[in-house]
Amino acid sequence: MPNHPLAEIFGFPTDNLSVNAERYRKNKLCPYNNKVPSCTKDKAKDPLGVCTIFEGDQIAVTCPIRFRQDWLIVEDAANFLFSANTPWTSLQEIRLNDAYGKSAGNIDFVLVAYDKTGQITDFGSLEVQAVYISGNVRQPFAEYMSNRSSNKDMIWTTTNVRADYLSSSRKRLVPQMLYKGTILHSWQKKQVVALHNSFYKTLPDLPEVSQDEADIAWFIYDLEFLPQQNRYQLILHKTVYTQFGAALQKITTPAAGPVENFIGELQIKLDEKLDNDYPPDAPALTDIIKK
Repeated sequence: MPNHPLAEIFGFPTDNLSVNAERYRKNKLCPYNNKVPSCTKDKAKDPLGVCTIFEGDQIAVTCPIRFRQDWLIVEDAANFLFSANTPWTSLQEIRLNDAYGKSAGNIDFVLVAYDKTGQITDFGSLEVQAVYISGNVRQPFAEYMSNRSSNKDMIWTTTNVRADYLSSSRKRLVPQMLYKGTILHSWQKKQVVALHNSFYKTLPDLPEVSQDEADIAWFIYDLEFLPQQNRYQLILHKTVYTQFGAALQKITTPAAGPVENFIGELQIKLDEKLDNDYPPDAPALTDIIKK
């Protein structure tokens, strides 16, 4: 593994300096089906073209657009949501409102099935979950981009860049399931969540059911390195089928540790407070003056 956190920049490993890779970097293009040809991550005019970072000896997908390679996620989702040979298409960034007209958020993809007249016959959702980055990744990115041939093997220790899976699940995945997911579940619509394998491994074990019993499918993807192309290919690692309620309960219920550990922390805080409120016995200044 390199001595820097950057795995893929504008779709290519940092040591891939091919004509095609440099074309994407020079023009700040996204090879993974962004809404526009350019990368728009973080800033449209100065995009942060980091698709993935190294996390130990693994790779973490930090950009949700990275999952759109070859539109594999949409095809896999359709195979779960609809029966074979059903005409379907996908719609992006669809706002979902609650019963009071307030937004519950945007759904990444709504897959719709339709009949010969173009009327919708069914639909389901696909949510894509990348991981947040902790630390300043723009600094090594800017350093690499300033001289790619010299910096492809650079040593970077200035900022501690890592994948923040805990925040990603608590601040992104769980709220989406609570708000958007609950509405879709009340409509009895199936849901799909696309995750990188490294992210999925940080979640608790979900109670699995058969595909026929499932109303939510977790599609777990990996990145396979192709040496001849010096690129990574998105592949489906496995699929986990669950029921919505059981999965939500499992993810939102934290595992409790021993209460004695918490009491020990409380005791430390209490001892510190009492020490401050009740200083050790010492002669008061007025007593010294009187003497």
